[in-house]
Amino acid sequence: MHEGDLLSNIGLAIVVATGFALLARAARQPLLLAYLAAGIVLGPRIGFGLIQDEANITLISEIGLILLLFIIGLEIDLKKLLSAGRTLIFSGVSQFLVCVALGIGFFTLLGFKLGGGSFDALYLAVAMALSSTMIVVKLLYDKFELTTLPGRITLGILVFQDIWAILFLALQPNLLTPAASVILLSLAKGAGLVVVSLALSKYVLSHVFSFTAKIPELLLVTAIAWCFLIAGIAGEVGLSKEMGALVAGVCLSTFPYNVDVIAKVINIRDFFVTLFFVGLGLQIPVPTVALLVYATLASLFLVATRFLSIFPVLYAMKNGLRASLIPSINLAQMSEFSLVIASLGLAFKHIDAQVVGILTFVFAITSVLSTYMIQYNHQIQAMMAPLAGKLGLRDIVGEPAAHEEVEEPKEVVFLGFFREASSIFHEIESMRDGDGTPLTERVLVIDFNPMVHSELNRRDVKCIYGDISSVDTLKHAHVDRARTVVCSIPDSILRGTTNERLLALSKRLCPEAQVIVTANTLQTALNLYRQGADFVFIPRIHSARLLARIISESLSEKLARYREEEMAQLMERREVLG
Repeated sequence: MHEGDLLSNIGLAIVVATGFALLARAARQPLLLAYLAAGIVLGPRIGFGLIQDEANITLISEIGLILLLFIIGLEIDLKKLLSAGRTLIFSGVSQFLVCVALGIGFFTLLGFKLGGGSFDALYLAVAMALSSTMIVVKLLYDKFELTTLPGRITLGILVFQDIWAILFLALQPNLLTPAASVILLSLAKGAGLVVVSLALSKYVLSHVFSFTAKIPELLLVTAIAWCFLIAGIAGEVGLSKEMGALVAGVCLSTFPYNVDVIAKVINIRDFFVTLFFVGLGLQIPVPTVALLVYATLASLFLVATRFLSIFPVLYAMKNGLRASLIPSINLAQMSEFSLVIASLGLAFKHIDAQVVGILTFVFAITSVLSTYMIQYNHQIQAMMAPLAGKLGLRDIVGEPAAHEEVEEPKEVVFLGFFREASSIFHEIESMRDGDGTPLTERVLVIDFNPMVHSELNRRDVKCIYGDISSVDTLKHAHVDRARTVVCSIPDSILRGTTNERLLALSKRLCPEAQVIVTANTLQTALNLYRQGADFVFIPRIHSARLLARIISESLSEKLARYREEEMAQLMERREVLG
């Protein structure tokens, strides 16, 4: 494949995928389905054959999978993940074993062979037991559900599935004569990778990030370099590169820079993820009647076994109907990893081409179905709960709230923290609520100065390292829950944004919040008021003590009075240098 052909194919894939995505958006359909459809249309099997060699697209799209696993690792809060404790371990272990056992029985009854050098039933069973990390995490990430209890259980089971898949990959070459030493060696490699990565992140990477933290571009490059370094090491020792990317992300998840890294990497990732799904669409073969029948039966079996293998375990461990049903719904699809396992099985002559064709269509069917199931998982759970009640399964009153451990939203969000904010914060530190609670407990600060982050954390004030001009940073900081948003940094200090842009962004993300911005000139202040600012802080006119009092009052009343008075006074001022 010539370089020109490669670039042409990538360009063609992106253009067609964008066209289908626009149609999907207009029809309010999931974008992942649009990307799959683009691949089918472009492919040489069902479509017009505009891309004949899908290997180049698939190779590049692997970068998207690596970056996705890296972001997943950055999102993982090990303390919260481990807080699921026995629930996570039991569900993660039992789900795979139960699905494989049921799968071997089901596919053997359908006539697929197991034994005599043929492993069709085993490969089908293993493939059906694995769910798609790419689809699940992408959709839950977009819905901000990764940190809920069902989201954490879903993610935990996916992590266990990856471990099971790695063990099976280790056994594949020696499937006829499996040895315990092979399994132990794979486990040792995985443990070694984790230990080495954690040691490097603690003793080397922490100092590197401290050095690069004030240069956002260098921070991004350093983070991606770390991701591909660990992914490369994993590949060299015989583990999956995706697992290495996940470990690299987990190692960075405890750093104060993870939100900023996520916000910057996510756009790069989305480009490659688009190619990933287009590549999958390219590989979908022309179906036969028998293949479609088998694929439909296998898809129904997969959905049924998710509920049979996950729901009983979670419900028995007193997680309630909601937290037991939603992970079963979220995981009702086949993994792209299953296609990798199947293609290797075909190369080892363990299975025939029909099995690979069946699995490809199962992936397509369950990807489409699951996209809607995850999008409407709460509505599906609400419909299933009464049925469960009729079967004698009772929900646990108050259980979801007890398990969610949702962090209390911060009502005051500071976008950036510079000298003015430091003075304002000094005044806020002495303020108390009616019940005596310090006002600082209701404050969140977003800034990319490591010194600010360190000092505020020392004072037990919530602080996120991130770029305040990034929509993704603000979304992940959940500013939509804020009651008051404050930017006390003048435009002359801001880089890459302005108070006007921050005002518009804040109004869009949290329309109910009151927004306080800063201006150096009287005309700029009036323009900000006209664009909807609730109060405009002018450092040469207003004191830090006044603004601290206004912030405190904004939590219990509207700032309309201040707004009208300030606008009237500004229009009356006749300064020489306004």
